[in-house]
Amino acid sequence: MMRKMTRNFSISRSTGPVTRSAENGQTLLEVALLTPLLLLLLVGIFEVGRFAYYSIEVSNAARAAVQYGAQSLADAKDSVGLTQAAKSDSPDLSGLTVNPTVLCACSESPSAYIACPALACTGHPVVFVQVDTNATITPFFHYPGFPTTFPVNGHAMMRVAQ
Repeated sequence: MMRKMTRNFSISRSTGPVTRSAENGQTLLEVALLTPLLLLLLVGIFEVGRFAYYSIEVSNAARAAVQYGAQSLADAKDSVGLTQAAKSDSPDLSGLTVNPTVLCACSESPSAYIACPALACTGHPVVFVQVDTNATITPFFHYPGFPTTFPVNGHAMMRVAQ
């Protein structure tokens, strides 16, 4: 006996092969729509990093001035030296303002600051030097809805060696 062999052919009704040019056009459109968004995101990340850097610079300038002033009572009162120490620590900041202050306290309550010299203390007076630094940062790009300048502040305080 012989078997009859049949072949099953499926008939498909396709419109033809899919061309790559239609996919390339869609990819080009997606890239064209997403590129401005990605560039805006990249510039925003750059600006945030730049502001963080300058914030650290202003804080470090205050810390450098306090370290200079904490060496002795004469250095704590040297406002020119304190300003120079802060500005030499942060040469990237052109508009840095430095506000040094000398504070006194009594040894029995070192967190209650009084006017210097501390003559009303029953114990010995303790002297602190405090420096506040300020700078204004201008972004490279203006963003609608955001200010054109941003203030950056630094603060440091240390006991003066006596």
